[in-house]
Amino acid sequence: MDGQSLTPEVFSAAVESITASFGDPTRREIYLRVRESDTGLTAAEVAINMGLHNNVARHHLDKLAAAGHVIVDIHRESKAGRPSKRYRSAKSEITFEFPARHDDLMGTLLGRALTLLPTNEAERLAEEVGHEYGLHLASEMAPGDAQRSLQSAVATVAETLTSHGFAARSESSNGQLRIVSEHCPFGQAAIDHPVLCAIDRGLVRGMLAGLHGDTAPQLAESLAMGHSACTTLV
Repeated sequence: MDGQSLTPEVFSAAVESITASFGDPTRREIYLRVRESDTGLTAAEVAINMGLHNNVARHHLDKLAAAGHVIVDIHRESKAGRPSKRYRSAKSEITFEFPARHDDLMGTLLGRALTLLPTNEAERLAEEVGHEYGLHLASEMAPGDAQRSLQSAVATVAETLTSHGFAARSESSNGQLRIVSEHCPFGQAAIDHPVLCAIDRGLVRGMLAGLHGDTAPQLAESLAMGHSACTTLV
């Protein structure tokens, strides 16, 4: 990463992304074992090798998958049987980089393209694009799994957003779940073209739909509107 582009916000997002994925020593060990395997490992194999409960091993593997460090392959032995999941390394280098690079030019061009449409149509289109990609991310995190609780799904969404450069965290206050993002990978482009915020809203809605079920998250505050963070109420 170019030192001139290493702003405090970008650095903070990078540290949170790495910490969320590898702050747990058990998760680090699991990642290394998967990385050393040529064919990948199942949660049961990891559990046996490390003396863990299957659900604990699966939890750590899914966290690594959500951050893009491992890839999930689905295998079905028969039509009647439940598909099994094998986790293999994404072979990515662990650096202070994000899978989705900060790119003001692309964000600006996308924002300008959306301004050519009527406001309502532009927001609908932007949110739909985000929603479809959110569903795609959710399917890669835990394909074929039963839906999660809303609280668990929100926490997973926050971790996934962080791995994509949003520096997000989940919070609960007075029974209200929220996702707070202190960094936006769209940067100045989102401030110049707030319609881009609809992509974020759709992204959260899509991931929650895939992990928990249909919800209607609302973006209450955003960096683009001058707030200190983007806050999405769930």
